[in-house]
Amino acid sequence: MALSLRQRQRDAVVRMLNLNHPVISGGTADEEVYKVLVYDNFCRDLLAPLIRVNDLRKHGITLYLGIDKERQNVPDVPAIYFVQPVQSNIQRIIVDASRGMYEALHLNFSSSLPRPLLEELATGTLKSDSLQRVAKVYDQYLEFVTLENGMFSLAQPLSYVQLNDPAAQDQDVEAVVESIANGLFSVLATLGVVPVIRCARGGPAEMVAGVLDSRIRDHLVSRNNLFTEAGHMGGLGTTFQRPVLCLFDRNFELSVAVQHVWSYRPLVHDILNMRLNRVNVQTDGKRIPYELDDSDSFWVANANAVFPQVAQEVEVRLSRYKQDIEEISKKTGANAEDFDDNELMGSTTALKKATGSLPELIERKKIIDKHTTVASALLGEIKTRSLDSFCSIEDEMLSKGSVDKSFIAHLKGKGTKEDKLRLAVVYLLAVETAPPAELEAVEAALRESEVDPSAFLYVKRIKSLNVSLSSAQAASKSNLGVWGGQFYEQALSSITAGVKNLLSGGRQAALTRVVEALMEGKPSPETDSYLVFDPRAPKGSTGAASVSKGPFKEAIVFMIGGGNYLEYGSLQEFAQRQQPTKNIIYGTTEILSGNNFIEQLAVLGRKMGVGGSTPASSS
Repeated sequence: MALSLRQRQRDAVVRMLNLNHPVISGGTADEEVYKVLVYDNFCRDLLAPLIRVNDLRKHGITLYLGIDKERQNVPDVPAIYFVQPVQSNIQRIIVDASRGMYEALHLNFSSSLPRPLLEELATGTLKSDSLQRVAKVYDQYLEFVTLENGMFSLAQPLSYVQLNDPAAQDQDVEAVVESIANGLFSVLATLGVVPVIRCARGGPAEMVAGVLDSRIRDHLVSRNNLFTEAGHMGGLGTTFQRPVLCLFDRNFELSVAVQHVWSYRPLVHDILNMRLNRVNVQTDGKRIPYELDDSDSFWVANANAVFPQVAQEVEVRLSRYKQDIEEISKKTGANAEDFDDNELMGSTTALKKATGSLPELIERKKIIDKHTTVASALLGEIKTRSLDSFCSIEDEMLSKGSVDKSFIAHLKGKGTKEDKLRLAVVYLLAVETAPPAELEAVEAALRESEVDPSAFLYVKRIKSLNVSLSSAQAASKSNLGVWGGQFYEQALSSITAGVKNLLSGGRQAALTRVVEALMEGKPSPETDSYLVFDPRAPKGSTGAASVSKGPFKEAIVFMIGGGNYLEYGSLQEFAQRQQPTKNIIYGTTEILSGNNFIEQLAVLGRKMGVGGSTPASSS
């Protein structure tokens, strides 16, 4: 049985909305029980791609409000709180209980509520004589956002900056690592599986692996064990049926994070700023919101296709739709060729009988109109910014390791400042050794276009330092502080490793290639040095037994420091090509477009003391 993170998270949310009572699949709330839902910003974003307003109403939610907003007392109705376990939320809950704002408070925390905060909650409600209003307290372990069936984000912003900051203190690094490990623990608890963990030596991946391994080990010996993999993995429960969790650092393949892309889903994210599966498209002076998720058949079928194929598919579907409407017109005598949604809904009984599928036709028309609008918006940007040229030049540079003569001209031509900066950074990553004269020409072109060069100069400085990893590999594996102190040096050298790897055309991304090797468990020069952490193995063992190295049918691939739709698409295409089909879930600390990531490089450049002084906006 394939891992289905989105469905399991949704089931957990539905159970929570029904006061944590079991709900039969497809069931709804008792109509007599009306409830208020109170959430913080993180949990609002968690719910957004997972459940819609109509679904909330089906489960008895009559009001849904932010915890930090002014709210009216509704004393006769129970309230479901869904918030992160932080002190500010605990304080607001205490105030709500003391005011008698709701009949009963059902408290659901997105991850485990630390004991000090639990004690603060108990003390605060006792002092205000409102403890009786707290009906239940639940740790939901849902500290992640599921965007698609096989994709999730921990929604932890600026993690790349935090982990690569040259001025980062040990405690800062430890806090980020702990937060990432906690998020991954929530994912694994929701799935109910204990994976075998694989990662490269040194750097953030090993740090997260170590903390996560310890956290799972501690939990497995506790009374309330959340991991029931035998029930989730087809009833077998053997080591071979466990998934492999592959942890990577963003520096593993940096070019993928900044390059321009040509496939539909990454283009929509990059150009139209898709967030939580929603885009706003400007048309006729209005901003129209669209949902792009697994309920959209066109999106599911074409998300990985290159843009010209998508435009062609829109035409094909429109033509097919018109043919079906014409057929209806012939059978009924009605002029249905130019029907819009309202006209179709109000059509004659004869028309309905002729088609037998009027709702399906209406839905097809909506989807065609949506993707015609989206594709038109993309095409306008592509033409204005000459994005096809950026894609082809970057593709050629990364595949050949050489520069076309037209490269400098593109830095002076069409495109936004961010487009040009991304192209310049890809050039640095693609070329093994850039001639000084060529580097100066690139920098001059950036200055001429008034581009802040901080990100470019940061990557240039890192390449020039070329720090060895030997000291990091010899670091004590029991001391997070030692690891944290060496983080910066590790980041510098790892950026220069594998920079020629690129997902493009028929080539396979380095990430996908390594994941394939880790799933197969066969000897490979790329993965032989990867560490193995098996939380079910005896403590102190190396975890290097062949049973822990695969082969694996399922994998969770996690990118520390920001991921993107390009990597997700590459992994999905690889999984679908396998016989039998493999199941791969892709996750990351945050989903970043090329512009988002270039901003973080610029921040690091300024922290290092190179480039401009204008602060970059947060991604």
